[in-house]
Amino acid sequence: MAPPLPVCYLNGSYLPLAEARISPLDRGFLFADAVYEVMPVYGGRPFRFAEHFARLRRSLAAIQLREPMNDSGWREMTRQLIERNGGGNLYIYLQVSRGADAGRNPAPLPDLHTVFAFCGPWPVQPPGIATLGIACITAPDPRWARCDIKSVGLLPNVLLRQAAVDAGAGETLMLRDGLLTEATSATAHVLVGGILLTPPESMQILPGTTRSVVELLADQSGLARKTTAITEAQLRAADEILISSALREVLPVTHLDGKPVGSGKPGPAWRRLRTAFDQYKVALATEPW
Repeated sequence: MAPPLPVCYLNGSYLPLAEARISPLDRGFLFADAVYEVMPVYGGRPFRFAEHFARLRRSLAAIQLREPMNDSGWREMTRQLIERNGGGNLYIYLQVSRGADAGRNPAPLPDLHTVFAFCGPWPVQPPGIATLGIACITAPDPRWARCDIKSVGLLPNVLLRQAAVDAGAGETLMLRDGLLTEATSATAHVLVGGILLTPPESMQILPGTTRSVVELLADQSGLARKTTAITEAQLRAADEILISSALREVLPVTHLDGKPVGSGKPGPAWRRLRTAFDQYKVALATEPW
């Protein structure tokens, strides 16, 4: 049987993704006046639904945009999208913009919405992650001052990810004023002296939903951790570096700017967290969402 055609949600309707259209005057298109979320779905069940939508609400509040649905509305939209796209392992991308008003006017802020969501196939990680890990490069963090808002204005992230691709790497770790902030689309964690260090949440860092899972699993598995500023020197001398995100879960960084991290192979802290993460996903499969 052929897989179902991708179905999306757009302003109250479910329709084939290829037929979805928005106005060219939409403020998300003109100004990047929009926020978004990406949520994994495992076995037809959304992963950490409450945490993802809590972050969406924080982003909406930060840009002074009224939430277009209540919790039951978001849940029904999520359920319908999963069912209409065949369930299984996939991800949901959700974007809320300030909609289309009469023209290209930055202010006043209109009370309009464009709500768009679609499902994508679960991304397959490159083979050999467990034995080879991934390579990263570093670069200065050029982004704006409100990285805690999950804004669609991602041009700096796009350009730095391309810089990683051009260098034969899988990610870019960003540095600001001599301190590690995060990767272009992931939280960065650094193992130093047996302690897993993660930068503190601030306006310079997106509060990661997978980050909180890593912290929970570290506590449960007995891996010491600390939330603290991480210097560039600590990053470069780390025993292990990990990145965590919704679509890449927890990955080991084994080379940084062409030099090995620790032994140059995925380390024991990553293996412990990877095993715990897989067990956590199985346990969540029996819990209501």
